[in-house]
Amino acid sequence: MKKFYGHATYVQSAGVKNDMEIDGFAVSVCQEIGIELARHRSRSFDEMKQWGDDLSGFDLIVALSPASQRMALELTRYYHLDVEYWPILDPTGLGESREAKLSAYRQSRDQIRDRMLARFGPPRDPQPG
Repeated sequence: MKKFYGHATYVQSAGVKNDMEIDGFAVSVCQEIGIELARHRSRSFDEMKQWGDDLSGFDLIVALSPASQRMALELTRYYHLDVEYWPILDPTGLGESREAKLSAYRQSRDQIRDRMLARFGPPRDPQPG
């Protein structure tokens, strides 16, 4: 998001759980388009709140899995913000060779990019890496 729209919009990445490190294949395919994920850490909705990012300060939650959509809808019962579900291919476990795995991750990356561009328009203030 920051790569395409700069820092004009406040964005946080969160998931249902934070029990996983960022996937190396995701890091690799994002690096191909100039997005640095190697230092990114996954966090849960609960951790966001503990770190001061209350959901009431957001306008929109984009859920990329049915589980995250359910969690977001539950958490937003008390806040006025929108929840959108973007059905994105889950590439984990797909492909047997390294290249087949990378191909699945590229497909997911491109689906997310295409949904962002359709939803938010062309990049406004692209930032390096």
